[in-house]
Amino acid sequence: MRILIAEDDLTARTILIGLLKKWGYELIVVVDGPTAWKVLQQPDAPLLVILDWMMPGMDGLEVTRQVRARLTEQPPYIILITGRDQRGDISTGLEAGANDYIKKPFDHDELLARIRVGQRSLELQASNLESKQLLARLAIYDSLTGILNRRGLLEQFVRELARVRRGVLRSDDALLSVGFFDIDNFKIINDQHGHLVGDEVLQGVVGLITSQLRAYDIFGRLGGDEFLVIAPETHGEKSGCLYERLLTSVNGSVIHTAVGELSITLSLGVVSPGPNEELEKILDRADKAMYQAKRKGGNQIFFGDSTTDSD
Repeated sequence: MRILIAEDDLTARTILIGLLKKWGYELIVVVDGPTAWKVLQQPDAPLLVILDWMMPGMDGLEVTRQVRARLTEQPPYIILITGRDQRGDISTGLEAGANDYIKKPFDHDELLARIRVGQRSLELQASNLESKQLLARLAIYDSLTGILNRRGLLEQFVRELARVRRGVLRSDDALLSVGFFDIDNFKIINDQHGHLVGDEVLQGVVGLITSQLRAYDIFGRLGGDEFLVIAPETHGEKSGCLYERLLTSVNGSVIHTAVGELSITLSLGVVSPGPNEELEKILDRADKAMYQAKRKGGNQIFFGDSTTDSD
């Protein structure tokens, strides 16, 4: 673990460096408050900090206040070193945001114990943050395929529509298209081979589609075998090229499953949102366009328009 030491007293600094290196810590050492504050603003700043209370330029108390004023998911653990021993001084340090304190001259064993407490606290903090990030990911990503789930997909769709309508893209050219597709005869696959094979098919199709998308396209699973592609900067021939490529990538390949190789086709409906069209209406039109493709035999694309339903 890396530790920042900010101590202007040569004797105390030398002792701290010797002890912490002996205990196996990697150190960054500074001799004044402004330099400590500069280090702590860096993206890779140490998370365990030992600050002397009295330092030139900016004392440890002010450095602590500045650190705590910053919003971060991983705040550092700060130990103040001070010659002050009045109860009011200690309270002031803790109220400023220090996690702990140790009085000079410090006992070596006590110093190590307080550092170990800080280290355990940071490890717990990191574990909690990892759990929080995992839960946040699970809330918007599909656990089977790894792409956006319905919630995450619709959140992205709302943002993309807002971006178009703010004029970031030229909405008069309808530079956004939506492709709604499902897997032809997917129920038969599940009925004949079981849901585990069905899951393999879903994963295989997602892999093929993902390999053909651009970095800024949005792709997610609405549920079951229904998927949505939101493609910025596509209209007319450009959208045709994109969705033809997606269709070809699937019907030109086979999916490897536990029961062998399966050939899969898609039915795909494509629409362009109207200037003030609600999200639910766009999805409904895309869904109807997809069913037009399915009624025509599947393994094809049906292009709807931005003003009429594809009934």
